[in-house]
Amino acid sequence: MIKRILLITLIVLTLTNCQETKSTDSNVKVAQVENTFAKDNYTKKEVMITMRDGIKLHTTIYSPKDTSETYPMLMMRTPYSCKPYGEDQFKSKIGPNKYLMEEGNIMVYQDVRGRWNSEGVYDNMRAYIPNKTGKQFDEASDTYDTIEWLVNNVAHNNGNVGTYGISYPGFYATYSLLDSHPALKAVSPQACIGDFFFDDFIHNGAYMLSYWRATGLFGYMKDKPTTESWYSLPDFETEDQHQFFLDHMPLSKLDSYYDSTNVFMEQLKTHVTYDEFWKSRGIIQHLKDIKPATMIVGGLFDAEDLYGPFNTYKAIEKNSDNYNTVVFGPWSHGDWARNSERQVVGNIHFGDGISDYFQKHIETKFFNHFLKGEANGDTSLAEAQMFNTGTKEWQSFETWPPENTTKEDYFMQPYERLTQQENRMIATSDFVSDPMKPVPYTEDIGVRFTPRKFMTDDQRFASRRPDVLTFETEILGDDVTLAGDILAKLKVSTTGTAADWIVKVIDVYPADTKNTEDVQDHLKLSNYHMMVRSEVLRGRFRNSMSEPEPFIPNEKTAVNIKLQDVFHTFKKGHKIKVQIQSTFFPYIDVNPQTYVDNIFEAKESDFKKQTHKVYNDSAIEFTILK
Repeated sequence: MIKRILLITLIVLTLTNCQETKSTDSNVKVAQVENTFAKDNYTKKEVMITMRDGIKLHTTIYSPKDTSETYPMLMMRTPYSCKPYGEDQFKSKIGPNKYLMEEGNIMVYQDVRGRWNSEGVYDNMRAYIPNKTGKQFDEASDTYDTIEWLVNNVAHNNGNVGTYGISYPGFYATYSLLDSHPALKAVSPQACIGDFFFDDFIHNGAYMLSYWRATGLFGYMKDKPTTESWYSLPDFETEDQHQFFLDHMPLSKLDSYYDSTNVFMEQLKTHVTYDEFWKSRGIIQHLKDIKPATMIVGGLFDAEDLYGPFNTYKAIEKNSDNYNTVVFGPWSHGDWARNSERQVVGNIHFGDGISDYFQKHIETKFFNHFLKGEANGDTSLAEAQMFNTGTKEWQSFETWPPENTTKEDYFMQPYERLTQQENRMIATSDFVSDPMKPVPYTEDIGVRFTPRKFMTDDQRFASRRPDVLTFETEILGDDVTLAGDILAKLKVSTTGTAADWIVKVIDVYPADTKNTEDVQDHLKLSNYHMMVRSEVLRGRFRNSMSEPEPFIPNEKTAVNIKLQDVFHTFKKGHKIKVQIQSTFFPYIDVNPQTYVDNIFEAKESDFKKQTHKVYNDSAIEFTILK
C-alpha cells in the first residue's frame, strides 16, 4: 500500500467554463501549485492493445511503484484523449479521485476506437451489437478485449477491474456492462449519456443550439493515430452568444461553419426524428441482466445529462438483480469530481465539502468494497443517496423514487394562480410568441462552450416578459417536498402549425432572504426565483418522437412534457411557481412556428409570430414525498 502522505495541494483540473462562478485570488494560487504525487508514486506505461478485428487501441497504464502487493485496476475509456502522451509525462491526478490514487490502484486510460492515438474509425455513440460473432465489434467487445489483455499482462493486478467515467466516458462505462468480462466487478457511470435524442444535443425533439459549437469536437474524422488535435471549433468572434445565434437564424446560416466533412453535424441535420439511427445508438434498452455492481452518479443541476443517469439507474433496477445504487448531489456537470470546497451552482450555495464527502465516503467505499473487499454487497451505502436541494442536506432511501410518495396535480388557473383546486369553467392564458425576439435562457451576456450556471438562475427577468406565462401558489404554510419526476399535462392551442413548449418549476424565496457571497452583483436573494427544473418538448413530437405532426390552428390539444426527477423541498414561507414559454434561446433553437419537415431547412419566411393559449385545465403533476 502506498504510505506516502500527500503534502502539496492537488491541482484543480477544470474545463474553461466548468463552473461559472466568481474566481478568487486563492483559487488562482491553488491552480498554480504543481502536484507530483502520481509521478512520485506511480510508473507509467503506454501500450497498443489489439482488438478482435486487429485494430489497436492506445492504452495508458499507471501502476504503483510499491510492488509488495497486488492491486485492482480502474479504467476509463474516453474520446477526449489520454493526454499527456509519453511515458515520462504524467497526469497530476489519476483515477476517479485523490483517495483512490493515494491508497494505490492501477489506473488505466484508453483512447476509444478512432479517437486520438488509437486506430480505427470513430462512430459517435456506436450502436451495440447483441450476439456478436467472429470479428464483429462494438464498444462492449473493445472493453472486453482490453480487460482480457490487462488481467493477463499487467503485473501485480489482483484480477478485479472497475470502470468509471463522466459524461461521454460515462457512456463507455455503461457500455462495459454489456457482455461484461468476468473480471469486471464494479462500474460507475457518471453523468452518463443514455440516448443522444434526449441527452446533450437534442431534448424531446428540440435541437440544443447551445451545443452547436461542441459538434466540432465529435464530427471530424481522422485517418491515423495522433497525439495532436485534428479538429477545430468555430470562433463566435463576439462575446454575445445570444446575438450571434440571433444573427444566424435560420439554422442554415450556420452551414458556413461546418461543411459535409463534419459527420456528426450531417447526422444531426439528416436524422431529425427518433428514427432507427438514433434508436440503435441508445443504450438504455440494452441494460438487462447486468452482473457487475453499479453506482450511477449525477448532478441535479446538470444541463447536459439528466436523462442518462436517471434512466440508466431505473433500467438496471427494473431488469437486473445486481447491486445497483444511485447518487445525485447539488452539482452541475461533473462537479463531484472536482476539489471545490464550496459547492455553488450559479448564485446558490448548497454547502461545503459536498464533493469531497462523495469522493471519500461514497465513491471510494463503493470501489474498495467490490475490488478489494468482501464484495458481498454489504457496503453500508444507501440504495439511493440523494441531496435535497431545498433543505440542503443528504438523505438516504431504500428505493428511488421513494416508496412513500404520491402524485398530486396543481392546476394553472387565471390570474397567475397555481392551485390544487380545478376550476371547471373554461378559461385561457394567452401570449404572443415572436421567434425574432426569443426569451433568453439566461440574462447573462457571454460565450459558453456548454451552459451550466443557468440551472439555478433567477427567473424574475423571464416572469416580467409578456411572452412568458406564470402560475404561482400562495405562500406555503408547510414544507412541500418533491421526490421524483414531474409531468406537465398541458392543454394548449396555437394560431400556427408548430410550437415549442418549455415548462419551468421555480422556488420563489421569501422577501427577507439574505444574500450570500456567491450572488451576482446585480441580484438579490430577496424574492429570488430559483429554477429547480426545466424541460422542452418540440410540439410536433407530442404524440410520437418518430412520427411528427403539425398542430391544427386554434384546436385545443394535449401536450404532455416529462421533466426529469428532482429532490427539492419548497420550504414553508416560499412559493411554487410554474412558467410556460415557447422560446428558451439560445439554449434551444427557435421554432419557426410554421410546420416544416426539417428544422435545419426552415426559411426566413417560415418564422412567424403566433398566439399560444394555455387552458386552465392544464396541470402539473408533482411526485410528493409524504
